Amino acid sequence: MKRSIFWAALAALGIAATIAAMNWRPAAKTGGSHSHHAAEGAHGHGGPTEHADHIELTDAQIAAAGITLAPVEAKTLSEHFLAPGTIVPDADRIGRVAVRVLGTVTELRKRVGDMVEKDEVVATLESRELSEAKSEYLAARLTNDLQQTLATRHKQLWESRSFPENEYLKSRLTAQDARIRFDSAHQKLLALGLTDTEIAQLPDLPIEELRKQSLRSPLRGRIAERRVDLGALVGREGQESELFVIVDLDKVWIDLAISPGDLSKVVEGSTVNITAGPDGPTGAAQIVFISPLIDKDTRAARVIATLDNAGAHWRPGMFVTAEVPVANRGPVLAVPKAALQTLDGAPTLFVKQDEGFAIRKVRLGREDDERQEIVAGVNAGEVIAISNTFTLKAELGKGEAEH
Repeated sequence: MKRSIFWAALAALGIAATIAAMNWRPAAKTGGSHSHHAAEGAHGHGGPTEHADHIELTDAQIAAAGITLAPVEAKTLSEHFLAPGTIVPDADRIGRVAVRVLGTVTELRKRVGDMVEKDEVVATLESRELSEAKSEYLAARLTNDLQQTLATRHKQLWESRSFPENEYLKSRLTAQDARIRFDSAHQKLLALGLTDTEIAQLPDLPIEELRKQSLRSPLRGRIAERRVDLGALVGREGQESELFVIVDLDKVWIDLAISPGDLSKVVEGSTVNITAGPDGPTGAAQIVFISPLIDKDTRAARVIATLDNAGAHWRPGMFVTAEVPVANRGPVLAVPKAALQTLDGAPTLFVKQDEGFAIRKVRLGREDDERQEIVAGVNAGEVIAISNTFTLKAELGKGEAEH
């Protein structure tokens, strides 16, 4: 029995030893294996050699990777900032049809939205005050004509010594008084809104036309407001004196709100790009006014830009965004944004060397849509990679993973 147990144990040890022999491998030399794989990666596959601050690449490899090179140069940045704004009518293109006498509206020729031309009649007013002023003018005109004729005749008689001097002087004084009264009546009609042409036509008008006044548009534009109805009494204190508001929208203003911090960057006469949302119109406007005052409620300064609106795309009341250019600060050392990559949390450029690229950490300054100012890290004239720099960053990451 003891002999059977002995031989069974001996057989089990033999099987275990055989399995161990089948699974055993000689240990690899760490240093030799690393060198082999590094050499294989660097030379066996034709890739770059990466170091902590350098990537070795031949000119052929650079060209094959589509990497573009360019020198670092001084450039003028096209900086801008965004500002909210509202489309408003041009204050120089707003006209109001107002009455200057007490009267009744007897005719309205235009409605809201209608186009009118300059000096086109838009309404008719009847006024007793106006009728009296016209009658006064006509009487003064007749009196003046008569007195001027008499004064001229009396002067001729006096010069021929057939008319007393006292009577001639009296006649001349009366003529001068008549001229003053006539001129005063003429000026009164002008003040009441009549034109010189309308005044010159008064002697030929029927008597019933004297109480009427034609109200004309002061400019070409569109009727934005009509504030009275037919038959309305106007002109008296407490009553409506403006009948129409007319707006020429061929040009409009953009009322921009600029923060005090950005106000010094704005230059009068510069061009701003205007957008009205993703599906709205776009355009270019010119800054024509920069307010020196800061609004106490909004804490913003008012800046006005003028915008062509011949196509009537811009309507007063629309909210817009303006891309306002920053005042030119002169050229600075700048590179295309595509040249920059972030390595270890720092902005980095790849500077061309005899064999590949040096990895250069840089410090950034201002920027525009395409370029970034470089404050420190590279010098003017150094050649850098400006395109496909992500390829270089990827090769660095690949090298670090292999190590």
